[in-house]
Amino acid sequence: MSAKRLLELIEAPDLLVCPGVFDGITTRIAHRLGAKCLYMTGAGTVASRLGMPDLGIANLNDMHENAHMISGIAGDIPVIADADTGYGNSTVCARTLNFYSRAGVAALHVEDQILSKRCGHLLGKELVSGEEFTSRIHAMAIERKRIGSDILIIARTDALQEFGLEEALKRIKSAISVGADIAFVEGIKDEQQAKAVVAALAPTPVLINLVPNGLTPNWSTKEAQDLGFKLALYPGVCLGPIAVATQKSIKNLFETGKQIELQNNETKADPREFFITMGLEEVVKLDKEVGANSTTDII
Repeated sequence: MSAKRLLELIEAPDLLVCPGVFDGITTRIAHRLGAKCLYMTGAGTVASRLGMPDLGIANLNDMHENAHMISGIAGDIPVIADADTGYGNSTVCARTLNFYSRAGVAALHVEDQILSKRCGHLLGKELVSGEEFTSRIHAMAIERKRIGSDILIIARTDALQEFGLEEALKRIKSAISVGADIAFVEGIKDEQQAKAVVAALAPTPVLINLVPNGLTPNWSTKEAQDLGFKLALYPGVCLGPIAVATQKSIKNLFETGKQIELQNNETKADPREFFITMGLEEVVKLDKEVGANSTTDII
C-alpha cells in the first residue's frame, strides 16, 4: 500500500519533498508537520544508532531495524530507506529487499560503491563494475517478484564523480532494464548536468539528493521541480540542525550552569508538549477505547 501511495505522489505534478529522518523523534516531528513522504537517511542512521560516520560501518540489521521503527511510526506515509550497497553479493541483496519490504518500506535505494562505502558527498569513493551493480538491482527485482512485494527499487550511481556522465547514465539505464523503478545519480553539480540526466533517463522518474554544503547546489524545491526532478531527498534537514542545537545547549549548560529555556515566541519545550509530539494523545485515546484508565489524568 505504501509503495502504491509513493507512486501516486511521484506521478503528481509537484515535486515530492522527502525530509530525512533517522530516529523516533525526527520521524514523529516530520509526521506531525505533515510530511507526505519520509526518507530514512543512512548517514543519520549510522550517526544516531552507532555514533559513527557514514563509512560503510552499519550492517543490514542496523539499517533494517531502524527502517522498521520509522515505518511503524509513519503509518500510511511512505518511507524511502537507504540500503547502501545491498550489504553483500546478489543473495544478500535479495535478502535486503526482503527485509525492507517486510519492514513496511515503500522504496529502497542501492548504490554501486564497494562494500566499504562512504557518504556520496565525500571524495575518494570506489565503485564496483557496472555489471556487478546491475546484478545487485536484478537480484532485488527477482526477490521482489518472488515474494509478491510492490516495494520500489531506486538505482543509485556514484559514477558521475568518478567516471563522468556517460558512465553514470549507462549504469542507471542498465539497472532500469532489470527492474529499477527510480533513478538516482549522486553528486550532480549544476543545472546542465541535471537537465541532461533527467532527459536521458525519461520516462523513468529521477530523484535529487540535496545535501547542505555538499556536491550538489542547494536548489529550492521549485528549482528542483523546474529541472525535471520528481522527488527530492533532504538527508541533512534534521541532522545538521540537531547537532548544532545540541552542542549549543550542552555548551550553555557547562558555561552558565543552567539549561536553555525557550522564549514565549518559540515552540514549547516542556515535557507535556514534547510527549504530545511523540504521540501521547494517540496513546491516551487507545487507553480510553479499551476501557483502561492508566493515562486518563495525563492530558
